[in-house]
Amino acid sequence: EGYGGLEHRASSALLCRRDQLPHPRAAPTEGYREFLGLASHEYFHTWNVKRIKPAAFQPYDLDRENYTTLLWAFEGITSYYDDLMLVRAGLLGPEDYLGGIARSISVLARTPARHVQSVAESSFDAWIKYYRQEENAPNAVVSYYLKGALIALGLDLLLRRETAGRRSLDDLMRLLWQRYGKTGTGLGEQGIDEALHSLLGRGAGRAAARRRVQAFLQQAVHGTTELPLTELLSSVGVALRWRAAESAQDRGGFVQGPRPGRGARVDLGMRVQAEGEARITHVLNGGAAEAAGLAPGDVIVALQGLRVTARQIEARLERLGVGATVRLHYFRRDELREALVQARAAQPDTCELRYSRGASPGALRRWLGSPKDARAGVDRGRVRP
Repeated sequence: EGYGGLEHRASSALLCRRDQLPHPRAAPTEGYREFLGLASHEYFHTWNVKRIKPAAFQPYDLDRENYTTLLWAFEGITSYYDDLMLVRAGLLGPEDYLGGIARSISVLARTPARHVQSVAESSFDAWIKYYRQEENAPNAVVSYYLKGALIALGLDLLLRRETAGRRSLDDLMRLLWQRYGKTGTGLGEQGIDEALHSLLGRGAGRAAARRRVQAFLQQAVHGTTELPLTELLSSVGVALRWRAAESAQDRGGFVQGPRPGRGARVDLGMRVQAEGEARITHVLNGGAAEAAGLAPGDVIVALQGLRVTARQIEARLERLGVGATVRLHYFRRDELREALVQARAAQPDTCELRYSRGASPGALRRWLGSPKDARAGVDRGRVRP
């Protein structure tokens, strides 16, 4: 059931489920595409982190923690490129790729910690927070992988927009490679800002573009406000729409054409384990469960006087509807308790992406590239470390 990878300088260690591996007599599965993304991610690390690396990691001191605020760039940019490279190689369709972006945006939107912790702080505190997560993590810890990838997406689209397509994140990575990867020089904490300044040029006519790009990066990396992804995606002909989730598993995706809506879904602001007893795993800040005094670890045993399991809670709440006062019985350790919870409407935190009406395919094609573009890059030596 494992999944993950660890990059090395000339190899990587990959862990996946058996059913994610390809089968010669079966069509590629979603699991196999996830495995390809993992392989792409660790392969990209050959350049981004094993050769282009933070100055704080040179040399590695394995006797103590090595601190940097740049993990959002080394893991986030790599997470952005892993599936993008699959599109450019012809292994993943544009709609599937955009669907993955939509789901990532939804996950971030459901993380209250995005308003509490910046990705620079998350990078620096990885030793004590990201890799030591507990039940309050959604309220306190933002993923520098997830938000870092969305920052990379925004930066790529912003560079393309501000330079009329002449510059992109690809160019920034090539510049970082020339300055730091090939030379073995460590990337300083301000190195990305300095590289962007060089990339955009020093002419007076480019000053406004530099200011906008660097203002975006400053706020995205060190701030806790929302990323302007609706505006940036529209620049390549992709429209972003928010709606409420239709189930606990619904994270949105890419849609074609009109999509019928449905009534408001009940949300108590808590997460319950998927199977077995209805044990609360997380209580989100500002939600109905928090207001009623529920806490992670509580086990809900009855709803409106009827026994309930983890799989039954969502359907039972939907029958009661938004605005209902829900009577819960739960165990906190060995003590039976009762709580009255006000059923609230689910927030519009689910992202859908679709092609904009009348959008030109040119900008989208230049962003996502094509197998032909990828082969040309190899021929020019752009992808060899």
